[in-house]
Amino acid sequence: MEPARAFTTPSPRRDNPLRRVFAARGMGQVISVSAALALMFVAFALFNRNFVSRRNLTELLRQVSPILIIGIGQSYVLITAGIDLSIGSVVGMSSMLSATLMTKAGLPPAAAILITLTSCLALGCLNGALVSRAKLPPFIATLGTMIIARGVAQWVNNNRNTDGISSQAFRNMFYYDKFLGLFAPVWIALVLFLIFNFMLSRMKIGRRLYAIGSNYEAAKFSGVNVAQTEMAAYVVSAFNACVVGLILTAMSGMGAMDAGNGYELNAVAASVIGGVSTMGGQGLLFGTVIGSCIWGVLNNGLQFAGAPQALKNIVIGVVVIVSVLIDRVARGNILDLRKLFGIRRKPQPTA
Repeated sequence: MEPARAFTTPSPRRDNPLRRVFAARGMGQVISVSAALALMFVAFALFNRNFVSRRNLTELLRQVSPILIIGIGQSYVLITAGIDLSIGSVVGMSSMLSATLMTKAGLPPAAAILITLTSCLALGCLNGALVSRAKLPPFIATLGTMIIARGVAQWVNNNRNTDGISSQAFRNMFYYDKFLGLFAPVWIALVLFLIFNFMLSRMKIGRRLYAIGSNYEAAKFSGVNVAQTEMAAYVVSAFNACVVGLILTAMSGMGAMDAGNGYELNAVAASVIGGVSTMGGQGLLFGTVIGSCIWGVLNNGLQFAGAPQALKNIVIGVVVIVSVLIDRVARGNILDLRKLFGIRRKPQPTA
């Protein structure tokens, strides 16, 4: 008979910060797309040395910044298992409204920015109310507000581009000013990333957003204010879209009717490529940064290669599809090819 073993309590495992990072939801895809970004960067650099010139890299960061900003807003919504199709139209509404207020109404930039921001946030609240209170599907709710926002953009200046903005201070603040060699949009994107990443990873709202996306009913029964949290996600999306509209206005020096066209697709692409799941409950804003950079590097690198715009769109579309497939495989929702092609399994003989 073996002697009884003394019972010892296992020593508590130390909380390793590195282990916490790699255990985060979506970190696996973040690592994989980061490696893909590094390979793309090296490939384009070897193809054309001008790609890695200081001037091109500075401009590349400035081009990526608006996509990152709207990608952050879209990521908040996607994590709740929703989608915001109105984000591109809100960008256009922000551009046209702010420029019209400064040129036609003669308001100072600060007043124009405040009115524009209030209007965009009101539209974000409407999105949140339609989804969380009226229980409309996010696709339908934001499709309707997408049309409304674009209509407002067309209405404020009688369906025409605005005159040129006279305030150089406004243009410098949102686009032309440089600090430590980087333009204003890069610093704006960095500040917004730090704020919203802190909210998502360290505050209660972040845990609630993930809870809603992972299991809506369980989150509701556990005491999460689902309506308020979903509302917050759509307000964040509208706020970021408003900021991008101001950046585009400062860049062009006027309100443009086509501002923000297709940006909702760019926002989804940046988020999904970076590992934010379209099924909700998973994703990191750092992944959205990588996804935005991949979008920018592909566009910029293919431009150096002389590729037409059509090919750029095809490549980015393929990358998005592959990213979603990777997400499904990672969640265990592997595609059943037999079901896809209607192949029936042969019945197994019974004993």
